[in-house]
Amino acid sequence: MRGHARLQTLKGPQLKSSAVFLLCLPLLTSCSAPPPPKPYGPIPSARQLAWHELEYYAFLHFNMNTFTDREWGYGDESPALFNPTEFDADQIARTLQEVGMKALILTAKHHDGFCLWPSQFTEHSVKNSPWRGGKGDVVRELAEACKRHGLKFGVYLSPWDRNHKDYGKPEYVTYYRNQLRELLTNYGEIFEVWHDGANGGDGYYGGARESRFIDKKTYYDWPATWALVRELQPNAVIFSDVGPDIRWVGNENGYAGETCWATYSPVGEDGGEPAPGDTRYREGIEGHREGKHWLPPECDVSIRPGWFYHAAQDSLVKSAETLFDLYFESVGRGGALLLNVPPDRRGRIHENDERELRRLKRRLDETFAINLAQGADATATHVRGEASSFGAGNASARDNQSYWATDDAITAASLTLEFRTPIAFDCVMLQEYIALGQRVEAFVLEVWSGSEWQIIAEGTSIGHKRLLRIPGVQTKKVRLNIAKASACPAIANLGLYKIAQQ
Repeated sequence: MRGHARLQTLKGPQLKSSAVFLLCLPLLTSCSAPPPPKPYGPIPSARQLAWHELEYYAFLHFNMNTFTDREWGYGDESPALFNPTEFDADQIARTLQEVGMKALILTAKHHDGFCLWPSQFTEHSVKNSPWRGGKGDVVRELAEACKRHGLKFGVYLSPWDRNHKDYGKPEYVTYYRNQLRELLTNYGEIFEVWHDGANGGDGYYGGARESRFIDKKTYYDWPATWALVRELQPNAVIFSDVGPDIRWVGNENGYAGETCWATYSPVGEDGGEPAPGDTRYREGIEGHREGKHWLPPECDVSIRPGWFYHAAQDSLVKSAETLFDLYFESVGRGGALLLNVPPDRRGRIHENDERELRRLKRRLDETFAINLAQGADATATHVRGEASSFGAGNASARDNQSYWATDDAITAASLTLEFRTPIAFDCVMLQEYIALGQRVEAFVLEVWSGSEWQIIAEGTSIGHKRLLRIPGVQTKKVRLNIAKASACPAIANLGLYKIAQQ
């Protein structure tokens, strides 16, 4: 108390400097916080970190196939066939925003080569359709609607073009980049550029009606194309089988592996250099623990059996229960859920799709409305430098920008949450502070029964987000054991929830 009394007699600058000294005197080590852990392995770029936060967004397969009732057009379809009767970009964007999605990606050009914007480089586009009297621009209307409704906007531009006369020749690559430039300079900010792996085969090709094949590894000169994206849209992530920002998860069923690493080293089918359309794509389901690149998975799946709208599938829309499971198997395994919601021939989200999406939104909202962990007292076996800035309480805070960490030499440690009264939960959320890389390789979750610790879940990867569904338990203590890590753990979130029932 003498130090406290002494402080009261000092004034001005003398008071300020003496106060700092005396407050630090009992705890000199705590006044100089330890440095944060050094990153481990590949780490995400700023654009990738922003992408991770999106988690759930829409694919819009809407194009010529919507009106021909096909999945893949041949390329000889007349532009006169494209004629949505009630196209409403605001209905689409508003609906997607209201059901909890944060972005959409539009098929601006699919394999048949028909362009949803009035490209100056081809006649095979909306400018020669009856829609809007040939003055329409689907890309513009949707881009502007996204801005009005708070969604990010992305574009899919098929590398394969079954309509264009020069496909397979060097001139087509120039054409492709010219169209990419149009999309990336005339429609505002683009958050993602999507490249399909389908390349080459039979097609119309300006009337030739033949099969054309290309060398997937060299034909497009992808590094030069991606450099154009970086130049025009530096904040956009680029998706393909090989990235360079986001990888295909290796299936079109919307799930990542139970173990799923954000790190990945794509390999060609023959074991050599990879390229879009030429990878051992099934390895994308789990990724590679020792992967050379931060290439997290995007999990694409359609709400219907097909990717484009078909009236015959109106009764086959995935239920909210199925979509809820897919959310846990994609977002809940460190990836993103890219859910295809194809507009119908009117140019609107169909009522059946909207109904299930709204049911899903209600269940997700109710499930994650209350994080029971935020009422806990948190302790840990180890805290980095014994500093509060890396303390156990950071893992149950309301944001994922602070984190619990240990000293560099400690790669196995435990975090315990204790409650004044028992809580009941059946869902656990774990998150690493991924700006420092993916560090945890094995973890165990336990609850206190009153006399002993009981294991309720075990796992390997965590990454951006891990969601675990467990049998319902009631307890006053929960313990997270980091059993193995490549570097000292950095845990941003340990959340506990009760899953809402439908």
